[in-house]
Amino acid sequence: MSVAADPVKLMKQEVGKAAAEMVKSGSIVGLGTGSTTAYTIQYLGDRLKSGELKDIVGVPTSFQSEVLAKQYGVPLTTLDAIDHIDIAIDGADEVDPHKNLIKGGGAAHTREKVVDYLAAQFIVVVDSSKLVEKLGSSFAVPVEVIPMALTPVTNAIKELGGIPELRMGVKKAGPVITDQGNMVIDVRFDNISDPVNLEKTLNNIPGVLENGIFVNCADVVLIGEVIDGKPVVRRM
Repeated sequence: MSVAADPVKLMKQEVGKAAAEMVKSGSIVGLGTGSTTAYTIQYLGDRLKSGELKDIVGVPTSFQSEVLAKQYGVPLTTLDAIDHIDIAIDGADEVDPHKNLIKGGGAAHTREKVVDYLAAQFIVVVDSSKLVEKLGSSFAVPVEVIPMALTPVTNAIKELGGIPELRMGVKKAGPVITDQGNMVIDVRFDNISDPVNLEKTLNNIPGVLENGIFVNCADVVLIGEVIDGKPVVRRM
């Protein structure tokens, strides 16, 4: 790793740590997916090992977060075994000034949305590059689709003015397959002026399981920045 990349890694660690410090003993915690949230899971494990934190259980939002929780000693549970989630911590690909989000860069947005919306408190962890004035400015909207509906959903998205592209795998031939066994269409829109309505409209297309627009759900956004070569975390 280059020297220039070190402050960025430190910044992500600090944001992840700041989120982990918001978790109280006895909590049921939604464990998000992504590079910054991975540090949160690591620090939760550290707090458990030190005895500073006790009696928490995590609800993973992906296979990745499940593996990390087991690696760092965070006990896990399922939605079948609980009736609430106290706090969820997750990343985002875009955050607008109203704390609306686009998520799904890791193709885990369906499970993330279930867990994040159930949480009494939802904490978003990002770096400052994820802040935008309007959703869709730099990141496409991921739409999870059942395989047999791929063509009709693609056509319906085009009728809405979206530019759809099937997400292809990296180091794998063929498309990305989600943890639910579905495909992801990444959709570019020229202007997302009403994310609340667009989220509903996309989800009403037959064959769509879920999309990556998250509205009216984030309580706190922790933002990491590198200022004068040092990591800084601020709250929104």
